[in-house]
Amino acid sequence: MKSLLSILCFVFAGIVHSQQLIQPRSITPEADYENIHIEKVADDALQTTFVIWVKQSVREHYHAWHTETVHVVEGSAEMTLDDSTFVIHPGDLIHIPKGTPHSVTQVLSEDPLKVVSVQSPRFYGDDRIFTKP
Repeated sequence: MKSLLSILCFVFAGIVHSQQLIQPRSITPEADYENIHIEKVADDALQTTFVIWVKQSVREHYHAWHTETVHVVEGSAEMTLDDSTFVIHPGDLIHIPKGTPHSVTQVLSEDPLKVVSVQSPRFYGDDRIFTKP
């Protein structure tokens, strides 16, 4: 019984150690930025996760091969998703299917909008297609 308990503790410790804990509230930009700052925090073949700060807006664009899920951490903003316009707040979770135009038309809060963005599959940076110049 003691051996079984030791083995289970070892396996549990290995599982916990192999996981990555991401605390988006404690992540801050490394440098000053004009409007948008992006930091990659996780990456594998199935997804890429970013923390993104926006001071003003994000031009309308879509992703031809990726879905994107956005979790609002701080700030509020007006966002468009296809033909809808709405205000996003901390705690909101927005799912953006591939091919769906979306933007942040304006940040409404005094502090920048801070979100966690999960792109699936892995995002190489070449699947952001702007709809307008």
